[in-house]
Amino acid sequence: MPKLDPRDFLALDSLLGDDEKMVARTLRQLVTEKIKPDIGTWFEEGVFPRELALEFGKLGLLGMHLSGYGCAGMSAVSYGTACLELEAGDSGLRSFVSVQGSLAMFPIWKYGSEEQKQEWLPRMAAGEAIGCFGLTEPDSGSDPSTMRTTARRDGGDWVLNGTKMWITNGGIADVAVVWAKTDEGVRGFVVDTTTEGFRTSKVGHKMSLRASVTSELVLDNVRLPADAVLPGVVGMRGPLSCLNEARFGILFGAVGAARDCYETALDYTMNRRQFGKQLAGFQITQQKLADMLIRVNRAHLLALHLGKLKDAGALAPAQISFGKKDNVQQALTVARQARAMLGASGITLEYPVIRHMNNLESVYTYEGTNEVHTLVLGQAITGLGAFR
Repeated sequence: MPKLDPRDFLALDSLLGDDEKMVARTLRQLVTEKIKPDIGTWFEEGVFPRELALEFGKLGLLGMHLSGYGCAGMSAVSYGTACLELEAGDSGLRSFVSVQGSLAMFPIWKYGSEEQKQEWLPRMAAGEAIGCFGLTEPDSGSDPSTMRTTARRDGGDWVLNGTKMWITNGGIADVAVVWAKTDEGVRGFVVDTTTEGFRTSKVGHKMSLRASVTSELVLDNVRLPADAVLPGVVGMRGPLSCLNEARFGILFGAVGAARDCYETALDYTMNRRQFGKQLAGFQITQQKLADMLIRVNRAHLLALHLGKLKDAGALAPAQISFGKKDNVQQALTVARQARAMLGASGITLEYPVIRHMNNLESVYTYEGTNEVHTLVLGQAITGLGAFR
Protein backbone atom coordinates (compact mmCIF):
# COMPACT_ATOMS: atom_id res chain seq x y z
CA MET A 1 0.00 0.00 0.00
CA PRO A 2 1.32 3.48 -0.80
CA LYS A 3 2.08 5.73 2.11
CA LEU A 4 -0.39 8.60 2.21
CA ASP A 5 0.87 12.17 2.51
CA PRO A 6 -1.52 14.36 4.57
CA ARG A 7 -0.23 17.34 2.57
CA ASP A 8 -0.92 15.72 -0.82
CA PHE A 9 -3.48 13.10 0.11
CA LEU A 10 -4.66 12.32 -3.43
CA ALA A 11 -1.16 12.53 -4.93
CA LEU A 12 -2.26 15.47 -7.06
CA ASP A 13 1.36 16.41 -7.69
CA SER A 14 1.51 13.36 -9.96
CA LEU A 15 -1.03 15.03 -12.27
CA LEU A 16 1.38 17.87 -13.06
CA GLY A 17 3.82 17.88 -15.93
CA ASP A 18 7.51 18.56 -15.41
CA ASP A 19 7.21 22.30 -16.12
CA GLU A 20 4.22 22.58 -13.82
CA LYS A 21 6.06 20.76 -11.03
CA MET A 22 8.99 23.14 -11.48
CA VAL A 23 6.65 26.12 -11.13
CA ALA A 24 5.15 24.65 -7.96
CA ARG A 25 8.56 23.96 -6.39
CA THR A 26 10.01 27.33 -7.34
CA LEU A 27 7.05 29.33 -6.07
CA ARG A 28 6.73 27.30 -2.87
CA GLN A 29 10.38 28.01 -2.12
CA LEU A 30 9.92 31.71 -2.88
CA VAL A 31 6.88 31.95 -0.63
CA THR A 32 8.57 30.03 2.18
CA GLU A 33 11.83 31.98 2.10
CA LYS A 34 10.90 35.49 1.01
CA ILE A 35 7.21 36.04 1.73
CA LYS A 36 6.04 34.11 4.79
CA PRO A 37 8.66 35.61 7.14
CA ASP A 38 7.40 39.17 6.46
CA ILE A 39 3.85 38.91 5.14
CA GLY A 40 2.28 39.35 8.59
CA THR A 41 4.12 42.65 8.97
CA TRP A 42 3.19 43.80 5.44
CA PHE A 43 -0.44 42.94 6.17
CA GLU A 44 -0.40 44.73 9.52
CA GLU A 45 1.25 47.84 8.06
CA GLY A 46 -0.87 47.78 4.91
CA VAL A 47 2.01 47.80 2.42
CA PHE A 48 2.97 45.99 -0.76
CA PRO A 49 6.74 46.01 -1.34
CA ARG A 50 7.11 47.25 -4.91
CA GLU A 51 10.43 45.43 -5.28
CA LEU A 52 8.46 42.18 -5.36
CA ALA A 53 7.40 43.12 -8.90
CA LEU A 54 11.01 42.83 -10.06
CA GLU A 55 11.39 39.53 -8.20
CA PHE A 56 8.26 38.16 -9.88
CA GLY A 57 9.52 39.45 -13.22
CA LYS A 58 12.83 37.63 -12.87
CA LEU A 59 10.93 34.39 -12.29
CA GLY A 60 8.79 34.94 -15.39
CA LEU A 61 5.51 35.11 -13.42
CA LEU A 62 4.12 38.28 -14.95
CA GLY A 63 2.00 37.46 -17.98
CA MET A 64 3.42 33.94 -17.82
CA HIS A 65 0.44 32.49 -19.73
CA LEU A 66 1.02 34.92 -22.63
CA SER A 67 3.54 34.40 -25.42
CA GLY A 68 6.08 36.77 -26.94
CA TYR A 69 7.14 40.25 -25.80
CA GLY A 70 9.17 38.83 -22.93
CA CYS A 71 6.35 36.62 -21.62
CA ALA A 72 7.02 33.01 -20.66
CA GLY A 73 4.26 31.42 -22.76
CA MET A 74 3.53 28.69 -20.21
CA SER A 75 0.43 26.52 -19.87
CA ALA A 76 -2.78 27.53 -18.14
CA VAL A 77 -2.13 24.86 -15.51
CA SER A 78 1.33 26.34 -14.87
CA TYR A 79 -0.20 29.78 -14.45
CA GLY A 80 -2.88 28.42 -12.13
CA THR A 81 -0.30 26.52 -10.10
CA ALA A 82 1.72 29.73 -9.69
CA CYS A 83 -1.43 31.49 -8.44
CA LEU A 84 -2.07 28.65 -6.00
CA GLU A 85 1.40 28.82 -4.50
CA LEU A 86 1.37 32.63 -4.32
CA GLU A 87 -1.97 32.70 -2.53
CA ALA A 88 -0.68 30.17 -0.05
CA GLY A 89 1.53 33.12 0.87
CA ASP A 90 -1.15 35.79 0.63
CA SER A 91 -4.13 36.70 -1.57
CA GLY A 92 -2.69 40.17 -2.07
CA LEU A 93 0.39 38.79 -3.79
CA ARG A 94 -1.66 36.59 -6.09
CA SER A 95 -3.88 39.62 -6.79
CA PHE A 96 -0.86 41.61 -7.89
CA VAL A 97 0.28 38.92 -10.32
CA SER A 98 -3.27 38.30 -11.52
CA VAL A 99 -4.00 41.96 -12.19
CA GLN A 100 -0.62 42.53 -13.84
CA GLY A 101 -0.86 39.53 -16.16
CA SER A 102 -4.56 38.92 -16.74
CA LEU A 103 -6.14 42.36 -16.41
CA ALA A 104 -3.43 44.78 -17.55
CA MET A 105 -1.10 42.81 -19.85
CA PHE A 106 -3.74 40.52 -21.39
CA PRO A 107 -5.89 43.26 -22.99
CA ILE A 108 -2.80 44.93 -24.48
CA TRP A 109 -1.57 41.52 -25.72
CA LYS A 110 -4.98 40.48 -27.04
CA TYR A 111 -6.45 43.74 -28.35
CA GLY A 112 -3.57 46.22 -28.52
CA SER A 113 -1.66 47.56 -31.48
CA GLU A 114 1.85 46.34 -32.19
CA GLU A 115 3.17 49.68 -30.96
CA GLN A 116 1.28 49.34 -27.64
CA LYS A 117 2.57 45.80 -27.20
CA GLN A 118 6.17 46.76 -27.88
CA GLU A 119 5.97 49.79 -25.60
CA TRP A 120 4.49 48.13 -22.53
CA LEU A 121 4.56 44.32 -22.49
CA PRO A 122 8.33 43.70 -22.20
CA ARG A 123 8.62 46.14 -19.30
CA MET A 124 5.52 44.76 -17.61
CA ALA A 125 6.77 41.17 -17.98
CA ALA A 126 10.02 42.20 -16.29
CA GLY A 127 8.21 43.96 -13.45
CA GLU A 128 9.73 47.28 -14.48
CA ALA A 129 6.30 48.75 -15.26
CA ILE A 130 3.20 48.00 -13.19
CA GLY A 131 -0.30 47.96 -14.62
CA CYS A 132 -3.85 48.26 -13.33
CA PHE A 133 -7.33 47.69 -14.78
CA GLY A 134 -9.91 50.46 -14.58
CA LEU A 135 -13.42 49.05 -14.94
CA THR A 136 -15.32 49.14 -11.62
CA GLU A 137 -16.82 52.48 -10.59
CA PRO A 138 -18.37 53.77 -7.34
CA ASP A 139 -21.89 53.12 -8.68
CA SER A 140 -21.07 50.44 -11.26
CA GLY A 141 -19.81 47.13 -9.88
CA SER A 142 -21.61 43.94 -10.86
CA ASP A 143 -23.20 45.72 -13.84
CA PRO A 144 -20.22 47.41 -15.51
CA SER A 145 -22.23 48.29 -18.60
CA THR A 146 -23.72 51.17 -16.56
CA MET A 147 -20.31 52.86 -16.25
CA ARG A 148 -20.27 56.65 -16.36
CA THR A 149 -16.67 57.14 -17.48
CA THR A 150 -16.68 58.61 -20.98
CA ALA A 151 -14.20 59.13 -23.79
CA ARG A 152 -14.99 61.67 -26.51
CA ARG A 153 -13.09 62.58 -29.61
CA ASP A 154 -11.58 66.04 -29.76
CA GLY A 155 -9.88 66.52 -33.09
CA GLY A 156 -7.30 63.74 -33.32
CA ASP A 157 -7.31 63.11 -29.55
CA TRP A 158 -9.46 61.34 -27.00
CA VAL A 159 -10.55 63.07 -23.78
CA LEU A 160 -11.47 60.85 -20.82
CA ASN A 161 -13.54 61.82 -17.79
CA GLY A 162 -14.72 59.65 -14.92
CA THR A 163 -13.87 57.79 -11.74
CA LYS A 164 -12.87 54.17 -11.17
CA MET A 165 -12.97 52.49 -7.76
CA TRP A 166 -11.47 49.47 -5.97
CA ILE A 167 -8.58 49.31 -8.41
CA THR A 168 -5.80 46.91 -7.42
CA ASN A 169 -2.30 48.31 -8.09
CA GLY A 170 -3.83 51.70 -8.94
CA GLY A 171 -1.61 53.81 -6.72
CA ILE A 172 1.63 52.17 -7.89
CA ALA A 173 0.74 51.67 -11.55
CA ASP A 174 2.73 53.07 -14.45
CA VAL A 175 0.00 52.23 -16.95
CA ALA A 176 -3.76 51.83 -16.59
CA VAL A 177 -6.07 50.02 -18.97
CA VAL A 178 -9.20 52.13 -18.60
CA TRP A 179 -12.59 51.23 -20.05
CA ALA A 180 -14.92 54.05 -21.05
CA LYS A 181 -18.12 54.70 -23.00
CA THR A 182 -17.71 56.23 -26.44
CA ASP A 183 -20.11 56.95 -29.29
CA GLU A 184 -18.94 53.65 -30.78
CA GLY A 185 -19.50 51.60 -27.61
CA VAL A 186 -17.23 50.68 -24.71
CA ARG A 187 -13.55 51.03 -25.61
CA GLY A 188 -10.32 50.34 -23.76
CA PHE A 189 -7.56 52.92 -23.45
CA VAL A 190 -3.90 52.50 -22.53
CA VAL A 191 -3.20 55.40 -20.16
CA ASP A 192 0.25 56.39 -18.99
CA THR A 193 -0.37 57.32 -15.35
CA THR A 194 1.85 60.40 -15.64
CA THR A 195 -0.65 61.94 -18.07
CA GLU A 196 -2.04 65.29 -16.93
CA GLY A 197 -5.47 64.94 -15.31
CA PHE A 198 -4.88 61.36 -14.12
CA ARG A 199 -4.65 60.97 -10.35
CA THR A 200 -5.18 58.29 -7.72
CA SER A 201 -6.06 58.11 -4.05
CA LYS A 202 -5.51 55.16 -1.74
CA VAL A 203 -8.45 53.23 -0.34
CA GLY A 204 -7.66 52.98 3.36
CA HIS A 205 -9.13 51.40 6.49
CA LYS A 206 -9.21 47.96 4.86
CA MET A 207 -9.42 44.84 7.00
CA SER A 208 -8.77 42.57 4.02
CA LEU A 209 -6.14 42.40 1.25
CA ARG A 210 -4.00 44.77 3.29
CA ALA A 211 -0.78 43.67 1.56
CA SER A 212 -2.25 44.93 -1.70
CA VAL A 213 -2.66 48.46 -3.03
CA THR A 214 -6.30 49.41 -3.64
CA SER A 215 -7.05 52.80 -5.19
CA GLU A 216 -9.53 55.20 -6.69
CA LEU A 217 -8.66 56.46 -10.18
CA VAL A 218 -9.82 59.93 -11.22
CA LEU A 219 -9.70 61.01 -14.87
CA ASP A 220 -10.22 64.74 -15.22
CA ASN A 221 -10.08 65.74 -18.89
CA VAL A 222 -7.29 63.25 -19.53
CA ARG A 223 -6.18 63.91 -23.10
CA LEU A 224 -4.80 60.96 -25.02
CA PRO A 225 -3.55 60.59 -28.59
CA ALA A 226 -5.66 58.69 -31.09
CA ASP A 227 -3.40 55.64 -30.84
CA ALA A 228 -4.06 55.20 -27.08
CA VAL A 229 -7.25 53.25 -27.79
CA LEU A 230 -7.11 49.44 -27.97
CA PRO A 231 -7.92 48.83 -31.64
CA GLY A 232 -8.89 45.17 -31.38
CA VAL A 233 -12.18 45.27 -29.51
CA VAL A 234 -15.35 47.32 -29.09
CA GLY A 235 -18.03 46.61 -26.48
CA MET A 236 -18.23 44.81 -23.15
CA ARG A 237 -16.65 41.70 -24.67
CA GLY A 238 -13.27 43.35 -24.10
CA PRO A 239 -13.30 43.86 -20.33
CA LEU A 240 -15.34 40.71 -19.67
CA SER A 241 -12.78 38.54 -21.47
CA CYS A 242 -10.09 40.01 -19.23
CA LEU A 243 -12.14 39.22 -16.12
CA ASN A 244 -12.46 35.60 -17.22
CA GLU A 245 -8.66 35.39 -17.39
CA ALA A 246 -8.35 36.78 -13.86
CA ARG A 247 -11.09 34.56 -12.43
CA PHE A 248 -9.25 31.52 -13.71
CA GLY A 249 -6.26 32.50 -11.55
CA ILE A 250 -8.54 33.04 -8.57
CA LEU A 251 -10.05 29.56 -8.68
CA PHE A 252 -6.53 28.15 -8.34
CA GLY A 253 -5.38 30.79 -5.85
CA ALA A 254 -8.17 30.06 -3.39
CA VAL A 255 -6.89 26.48 -3.15
CA GLY A 256 -3.53 27.81 -1.96
CA ALA A 257 -5.10 29.84 0.84
CA ALA A 258 -7.20 26.84 1.89
CA ARG A 259 -4.20 24.51 1.83
CA ASP A 260 -2.15 26.84 4.00
CA CYS A 261 -4.98 27.06 6.54
CA TYR A 262 -5.41 23.29 6.60
CA GLU A 263 -1.67 22.63 6.99
CA THR A 264 -1.44 25.25 9.74
CA ALA A 265 -4.31 23.61 11.62
CA LEU A 266 -2.73 20.18 11.14
CA ASP A 267 0.65 21.31 12.48
CA TYR A 268 -0.92 23.19 15.38
CA THR A 269 -3.11 20.32 16.55
CA MET A 270 -0.29 17.80 16.19
CA ASN A 271 1.93 19.89 18.46
CA ARG A 272 -0.58 21.37 20.93
CA ARG A 273 -1.42 19.22 23.93
CA GLN A 274 -4.54 19.45 26.07
CA PHE A 275 -5.99 17.00 28.60
CA GLY A 276 -2.79 15.00 28.45
CA LYS A 277 -2.58 14.35 24.70
CA GLN A 278 -2.26 15.98 21.30
CA LEU A 279 -5.28 17.92 20.10
CA ALA A 280 -5.05 15.96 16.86
CA GLY A 281 -5.86 12.80 18.82
CA PHE A 282 -9.41 13.89 19.66
CA GLN A 283 -12.31 12.72 17.54
CA ILE A 284 -13.80 16.16 16.92
CA THR A 285 -10.41 17.51 15.80
CA GLN A 286 -9.97 14.60 13.40
CA GLN A 287 -13.48 15.15 12.03
CA LYS A 288 -12.56 18.77 11.29
CA LEU A 289 -9.22 17.87 9.73
CA ALA A 290 -10.84 15.24 7.52
CA ASP A 291 -13.45 17.73 6.34
CA MET A 292 -10.76 20.32 5.56
CA LEU A 293 -8.63 17.74 3.75
CA ILE A 294 -11.56 16.79 1.50
CA ARG A 295 -12.42 20.40 0.71
CA VAL A 296 -8.84 21.32 -0.19
CA ASN A 297 -8.23 18.28 -2.37
CA ARG A 298 -11.62 18.51 -4.09
CA ALA A 299 -11.04 22.18 -4.90
CA HIS A 300 -7.56 21.39 -6.25
CA LEU A 301 -8.93 18.61 -8.44
CA LEU A 302 -11.54 20.97 -9.87
CA ALA A 303 -8.90 23.61 -10.56
CA LEU A 304 -6.63 21.15 -12.36
CA HIS A 305 -9.52 19.86 -14.46
CA LEU A 306 -10.54 23.37 -15.50
CA GLY A 307 -6.89 24.18 -16.21
CA LYS A 308 -6.60 21.23 -18.55
CA LEU A 309 -9.81 22.30 -20.30
CA LYS A 310 -8.36 25.78 -20.76
CA ASP A 311 -5.14 24.39 -22.20
CA ALA A 312 -7.26 22.38 -24.63
CA GLY A 313 -9.20 25.50 -25.66
CA ALA A 314 -12.41 24.00 -24.31
CA LEU A 315 -13.11 26.06 -21.17
CA ALA A 316 -16.38 28.03 -21.12
CA PRO A 317 -16.87 31.21 -19.03
CA ALA A 318 -19.64 29.54 -17.01
CA GLN A 319 -17.21 26.77 -16.03
CA ILE A 320 -14.83 29.43 -14.73
CA SER A 321 -17.74 30.80 -12.68
CA PHE A 322 -18.29 27.28 -11.33
CA GLY A 323 -14.68 27.09 -10.18
CA LYS A 324 -14.43 30.62 -8.80
CA LYS A 325 -17.70 30.37 -6.87
CA ASP A 326 -17.16 26.96 -5.31
CA ASN A 327 -13.42 27.06 -4.65
CA VAL A 328 -13.59 30.40 -2.85
CA GLN A 329 -16.50 29.15 -0.77
CA GLN A 330 -14.58 25.98 0.13
CA ALA A 331 -11.52 28.04 1.04
CA LEU A 332 -13.57 30.33 3.29
CA THR A 333 -15.05 27.33 5.10
CA VAL A 334 -11.58 25.83 5.63
CA ALA A 335 -10.16 29.15 6.86
CA ARG A 336 -12.97 29.68 9.35
CA GLN A 337 -12.63 26.15 10.65
CA ALA A 338 -8.87 26.53 11.01
CA ARG A 339 -9.32 29.82 12.84
CA ALA A 340 -11.50 28.11 15.43
CA MET A 341 -9.13 25.17 15.81
CA LEU A 342 -6.25 27.48 16.71
CA GLY A 343 -8.26 29.05 19.51
CA ALA A 344 -6.92 32.41 20.66
CA SER A 345 -3.82 31.92 18.51
CA GLY A 346 -6.09 31.92 15.47
CA ILE A 347 -6.76 35.65 15.70
CA THR A 348 -3.10 36.71 15.74
CA LEU A 349 -0.81 37.40 12.80
CA GLU A 350 1.71 34.99 14.29
CA TYR A 351 -0.28 32.42 12.30
CA PRO A 352 -1.61 32.98 8.76
CA VAL A 353 -5.19 31.87 9.31
CA ILE A 354 -6.97 35.11 10.27
CA ARG A 355 -5.12 36.88 7.45
CA HIS A 356 -6.28 34.29 4.91
CA MET A 357 -9.80 34.39 6.33
CA ASN A 358 -10.03 38.17 6.01
CA ASN A 359 -8.47 38.15 2.54
CA LEU A 360 -10.89 35.52 1.28
CA GLU A 361 -13.83 37.75 2.19
CA SER A 362 -12.61 40.10 -0.56
CA VAL A 363 -11.88 37.24 -2.97
CA TYR A 364 -15.47 36.04 -2.37
CA THR A 365 -16.71 39.40 -3.67
CA TYR A 366 -14.31 40.65 -6.34
CA GLU A 367 -14.00 39.52 -9.96
CA GLY A 368 -17.72 38.80 -9.88
CA THR A 369 -19.59 38.42 -6.61
CA ASN A 370 -20.71 35.02 -5.41
CA GLU A 371 -24.28 36.01 -6.32
CA VAL A 372 -23.36 37.00 -9.88
CA HIS A 373 -21.57 33.70 -10.46
CA THR A 374 -24.66 31.93 -9.12
CA LEU A 375 -26.75 33.67 -11.79
CA VAL A 376 -24.18 32.85 -14.47
CA LEU A 377 -24.54 29.18 -13.56
CA GLY A 378 -28.33 29.47 -13.42
CA GLN A 379 -28.41 30.91 -16.92
CA ALA A 380 -26.06 28.19 -18.19
CA ILE A 381 -28.32 25.52 -16.70
CA THR A 382 -31.69 26.91 -17.81
CA GLY A 383 -30.92 29.16 -20.74
CA LEU A 384 -32.82 31.92 -18.94
CA GLY A 385 -31.14 35.12 -17.79
CA ALA A 386 -32.10 36.37 -14.32
CA PHE A 387 -29.87 39.44 -14.07
CA ARG A 388 -32.70 41.92 -14.65
